[in-house]
Amino acid sequence: MERKLAKDTFDRIAPGWYNFRHWSIFRNELETLAQRWRRGRLLNLGCAHGPDFLPFTEGFDLHGVDFSGEMLRQGQKYARKFSFNPGLVMADVTRLPFAAETFDRALSVAAYHHLKRDGAAIALGELHRVLKPGGEAFITVWNRWQSRFWLKGRETAVPWRTGDEVLYRYYYLFTYPELEGLVKKAGFRILKSFPESSYRFPLKFFSRNICLLVRKE
Repeated sequence: MERKLAKDTFDRIAPGWYNFRHWSIFRNELETLAQRWRRGRLLNLGCAHGPDFLPFTEGFDLHGVDFSGEMLRQGQKYARKFSFNPGLVMADVTRLPFAAETFDRALSVAAYHHLKRDGAAIALGELHRVLKPGGEAFITVWNRWQSRFWLKGRETAVPWRTGDEVLYRYYYLFTYPELEGLVKKAGFRILKSFPESSYRFPLKFFSRNICLLVRKE
């Protein structure tokens, strides 16, 4: 029931989200990864309308998953606008409809924090299953210790206004050690743990986002 309610919320958010987040906030990180990876079959988990695909439109076979059908409809519009052709599938990241060892690379940008902790652990296991040995993935979630959440709990609801209505999105707020622990438990090796490129302070533990580059050994 909770996932159905979340799906309904994101279906209603989708048209406004297309305009609000028309470009990826991780453009620098993704362009660096495109240069590192160069080619391969790439899976975008929680792809929404698809702005994180843009650095990978040359040399990559693109696939995206989202549980919101309306987000995927916006994704088809976005792909037509920028002249690329991803395979988009409506599915939950905790139950991926792909065979084991299908993908060379993967992205999960701002997706796993919309799951409860146990759900995120399952989703990471699914990511590990569908990646080929040696495959790498880029993962981001919101950080529990960014300043605006210091007085809030680990689980929170973040509002989104659409017209006269306010919708609430569920977030589970990770810390660096917690997310790193779940990733390792899923079987990944962490290649890099770092804040977003726009974060300019010396201690990464207070960044807005947690970014991980991981590899399936």
